[in-house]
Amino acid sequence: MGHATRSIPIIKAILHLGHQIVIGSDGRSLALLRKEFPDEIHLELPSYNIRYGSSNMVINMAFQLPRITYAAFAEHLSIRKWVREYQVDYIISDNRFGCFHPKVPSFFMTHQLQLQIEQRLASFLGNQANRFWIRRYHECWVPDFEGSPNISGVLSHPAPFGNVRYIGPLTRMKKQTIPKRYLATIILSGPEPQRTYLEKILSEQAQGIKGNILLVKGKTEAYTHEKRGNLETISYLTSKELNEAICASEVIISRSGYSTLMDLSVLGSKAILIPTPGQTEQEILARHFHEQGIFLMQSQDNINLARALEEVREYKGMVMPSNHQLEDILSDLLGN
Repeated sequence: MGHATRSIPIIKAILHLGHQIVIGSDGRSLALLRKEFPDEIHLELPSYNIRYGSSNMVINMAFQLPRITYAAFAEHLSIRKWVREYQVDYIISDNRFGCFHPKVPSFFMTHQLQLQIEQRLASFLGNQANRFWIRRYHECWVPDFEGSPNISGVLSHPAPFGNVRYIGPLTRMKKQTIPKRYLATIILSGPEPQRTYLEKILSEQAQGIKGNILLVKGKTEAYTHEKRGNLETISYLTSKELNEAICASEVIISRSGYSTLMDLSVLGSKAILIPTPGQTEQEILARHFHEQGIFLMQSQDNINLARALEEVREYKGMVMPSNHQLEDILSDLLGN
């Protein structure tokens, strides 16, 4: 879902420049983008179907590497077909390895230029595979600032190869000054079964806390909305609705996914970050901001929501410089 949400500013900018766009995705991400852009063409790509059942990143990726490789080749075949069918002039791929074409300028977007894996051999092999795919593209776009301050840290600084361009953080959020009506908003996202595990833990603990709490499940399959005591639960919110909910909350509770961090960087919200077990990248980012006194980090195995809501008051939140790079880059690229 994070890859879909950070693509929203790019899609809006391209439409604002007067160009047509074809949107390709799968699952909940595709459902979200259909709701955000109902008038555009939407096509289904093969699903990577990544799951994080283990807290060991190497085990997670070893079992899923064949599936990821197959999906990358399958989506590459889809892209070749769509280029012919829709006369595509440019391709922008958010972390989908196979979405390039040898005759069409293709741009790969990621904040993970340098995978952080503890085991040396696994790290070497993983980064070699990462570079193999990225080098198939005309350019690699990093949604972050090139210098300091930045969000991604060692994941993309310094750039380890030459076709990298830093395009600035991407977010669909805007800071708003509105009355606070929630003690906290919980935003769930990420792969199963960990998303469901976290929903169960936080739903149970939230009901014993004084103050209104909103829980957004991040499930776009069907709309549900219920309220029990202090806990209001909703299946999903549009970008506008989620923006308002965050600005109306004293604290945000979420995974430490990169797209979430980009959203938080423009809002200045206090946040409790709970990394997805087995996602080394999320653990590194959450730990970094925790140590800097910016966001509070708790592990999924040791969540104490009541204590965290007290401790988070001592953390300052994050406000990054405004990003004005994206529209200039797209304008130059598309000839506007």
